[in-house]
Amino acid sequence: MKKLFSNPIIISLLASLAVTLIIAAGGVLDNADTWMEDTWYQSSRALDGEIIVIGIDDKSIEELGPYNTWGRDVIAQALEKLGEDPENAPAVVAIDVLFSGTSTPEADQRLVDAADNLGNVVVATFAEFGVQVVTENGSTYFDRYSVLGYDEPFDALKEVTHQGHINAMYDSDGILRHSLLYIRPDGERVYSMASTAAMIYGESTGKEIQMPPASSIGRYYVSYSAKPGGYYDGFSFSDLLSGNISPDDYAGKVVFIGPYTVGLQDAYFTPIDRARQMYGVEYQANVVQQILDSDFKTEVSKLPQGIILFLVCFFLFYLFQKTNIKTATILTVSVIVLISAINYAAYNVNIGGVGHVLHPLWIPVGVVVLYIASIVIHYVKTALERQRVTKTFERYVAPEIVSEILKEGVENLSLGGKTCDIAVLFVDVRGFTTMSERLNPEQVVHILNKYLTMASDCVEQTGGTLDKFVGDAMMAFWGAPLPQEDPVMNAVKTAVGIIEGAARVSDELKEEIGEELKVGVGVNFGPAVVGNMGAEKHMDYTAIGDTVNTAARLEANAPGGKIYISRSVADALGDRITYTSLGATIKLKGKADGFEVLELNSIK
Repeated sequence: MKKLFSNPIIISLLASLAVTLIIAAGGVLDNADTWMEDTWYQSSRALDGEIIVIGIDDKSIEELGPYNTWGRDVIAQALEKLGEDPENAPAVVAIDVLFSGTSTPEADQRLVDAADNLGNVVVATFAEFGVQVVTENGSTYFDRYSVLGYDEPFDALKEVTHQGHINAMYDSDGILRHSLLYIRPDGERVYSMASTAAMIYGESTGKEIQMPPASSIGRYYVSYSAKPGGYYDGFSFSDLLSGNISPDDYAGKVVFIGPYTVGLQDAYFTPIDRARQMYGVEYQANVVQQILDSDFKTEVSKLPQGIILFLVCFFLFYLFQKTNIKTATILTVSVIVLISAINYAAYNVNIGGVGHVLHPLWIPVGVVVLYIASIVIHYVKTALERQRVTKTFERYVAPEIVSEILKEGVENLSLGGKTCDIAVLFVDVRGFTTMSERLNPEQVVHILNKYLTMASDCVEQTGGTLDKFVGDAMMAFWGAPLPQEDPVMNAVKTAVGIIEGAARVSDELKEEIGEELKVGVGVNFGPAVVGNMGAEKHMDYTAIGDTVNTAARLEANAPGGKIYISRSVADALGDRITYTSLGATIKLKGKADGFEVLELNSIK
């Protein structure tokens, strides 16, 4: 299991899967993501002026009285005004007002006549939706968009006008991002006021009109072209009645008439401006503009986006584990910029006749989460590695050497071993076997501890690496794991220190238990292989090679209180030491005849 979960591919797979499930399936980013969609995708643009809004605004109510006191003849008068000059009549007039039921016969008839005279009037219908149990083809299900009630114009007006529903479909957060292309009050489709007005405009002008791609219930995404107030040029309903609007302003255009004041409660929050409400007639105008421009968008389903999210996260997280933090940072920023550009282009560039709405935060947030996770992993790995190195090397070298190793970075340590020049020292007690036979075990241990503590202190003071204790023998070396300026001199100083320290320990032991301590030391300098060696579960940091073996042979032949060195040590130190050459009088095991052994006399 440890090997399995240390595998970068397995870690990348699990991390990417977790991020994908949390973001794509868990919906933790839904609110933030829709906010970013609104900000990133929805923006106002230049309008062609083919749609105008005549608002039933505060000015109209001040001049004509409260809206609920208006008779239908007031609306009829507006239609009559628009149709006075047939040559300059609007292409289509859409009235965002319900005319269900009858009022006074005279007012109803005047409205019917005015609408019939224009011939291109769209009036509103409205459906009341609810949940209903439906049994169809032997199966029963809940229809959440069942039409429970339906309001439409009175019969005479219905016969001379076109109808379009004005139902608005809010998202769960109360923002109007979608429109209903059609509803089915009696099983037959009734198209929206906006789409009906667009079709009539197309027939009038010869412009080919396409309907937006919609879901099975007629729902589709609205690409807004103007913020609240963008379609309103100050044309008041009262100005139309008084003749203060020139026919040139509406001739051949789409004219919307509807409430344009807060008091009439026909306003919505939209994604293009979540801070200000947009009046219903302007919402209709935005939808018509989208249809006339064929600026259709389709929302890409979660499944393919989730798959892409997983693949991107897997690939990047794998790279994060293989690279340093600087490279990971560059990758993260680059991917976020690239994905943002792709999202924006997918929305604005029609592919297959439609733009595509992608989740703008899924991949950037997923990548950032994994980037942060990779930093944590790097930190934990580094901390564990530092701890491991510290524990390993504190057994061998002085604390300041451990600190230097950690400063340089553990990657500079070749765990498989590396060849370097080192100075090697061996020291052993002369006659220790005979001494241990005379003494009891407690005394032997006391002598060993006293002697080895002294010897290891000498090694630490010169920055050496304590390799091992073997019985009464000790091995140390200089020049690894970190290079030293003068490893040979440090080794020789340690040898002298051990000889002097052994004399002090001997004096103490003579007083305590009547025993003396004599040690011999051998020092050599040359190339050796240094590193962690052994089995995976048990390894030692040590040095091997002929240089090490020769140092051991020199120590084995050195009498008590003497330091034997090789010619390589003498050459490295030059006139900084004095020595006596013993020539080839001493035969070292494993060495050919003629190997020169030298006795160190002093350090100048």
